[in-house]
Amino acid sequence: MRRARYVAVAATLTASFLVAACGGEVTAPAAAQDPSAAADGSMVAVDGRVVIDVRTPGEFAEGHLDGALNLDVESGAFEQGLSELDPTQSYIVYCRSGRRSAIATALMAERGFADVADLGSLEQAAKATGLPVVSG
Repeated sequence: MRRARYVAVAATLTASFLVAACGGEVTAPAAAQDPSAAADGSMVAVDGRVVIDVRTPGEFAEGHLDGALNLDVESGAFEQGLSELDPTQSYIVYCRSGRRSAIATALMAERGFADVADLGSLEQAAKATGLPVVSG
């Protein structure tokens, strides 16, 4: 059962990565493409998926996708952050190079999150989602 779930998650992640890597796009709703859409600090959903940046708070402050939620995968707060998220919701995860986003998506799959896409680096995620990179 666990192996079947892993295979299903791996297939979903692979498909998402291939779409991004092959120049495809995750279609962002107009509100998500509007730089002011998340100015109030609310999370942005792209195709119904919540965007999560798994880098450190310092890296996040230097530049992140507008409206992204920051959950540092290498801190103890990551598990707490996951417990506050709805595992039935859809998520997009990114980091600096793709290493931490791969770790985060694997952890999320282990915790029962059914729809998690690893978009790799900040640059890849920005290109795939069409969201602007903001700082602060």
